Amino acid sequence: MGFYAEQVLPRIIDVACGVKMAAPLRRRVCEGLRGQVVEIGFGTGHNVPYYPSTVEGVVAIEPSDVGWRLAAARVGAASVPVRRAGPDGQSLPFEDDCFDTALSTWTLCTIPDAGAALREVRRVLRPGGTLHFLEHGLAPEEDENVRRWQRRMEPVNKRLFGGCHLTRPITDLLTEAGFAITALDVFYEKGAPRPIGANSLGVALAP
Repeated sequence: MGFYAEQVLPRIIDVACGVKMAAPLRRRVCEGLRGQVVEIGFGTGHNVPYYPSTVEGVVAIEPSDVGWRLAAARVGAASVPVRRAGPDGQSLPFEDDCFDTALSTWTLCTIPDAGAALREVRRVLRPGGTLHFLEHGLAPEEDENVRRWQRRMEPVNKRLFGGCHLTRPITDLLTEAGFAITALDVFYEKGAPRPIGANSLGVALAP
């Protein structure tokens, strides 16, 4: 990783992910989290204020040391213990069936092998555990013009934002990893250009 990826990009993402319009979405996706939670792509901790009272503890998976340092104030103010454990969502350092719920927000776009990460999340969730997700990805099938723009923009987007893809089919990735989607809202984020604002928010069950 170069200077831009290590030092600059985490600060850009901290600002971009902290916009006010994201707050209601973070609150929605955190609803229903309970018990012991694993959060992949923890970032700089913008979800921390929205953990519900049913959460007992959070284990953060975050590859960026700078991102984790920027999260310090939020982690310190958390109402539950939050600890960092491992940088790689594709290889989680936990035994099988040890978490009650999982959380992923705007993360699957960047993980090199999103399918592997989802299979790992499913592995560490107890049977009946749930993954709460908020992800941007491939626009709905009926919006082919938006999809064309996503394909055009993706190479530049990946270079600027640490490998962030615009065309990953989020629901397909979840079902292929063995999850059953029990709640789903597909929408365009207000104020964002459609090619980068196609979002999927929901809950997926680990059988």
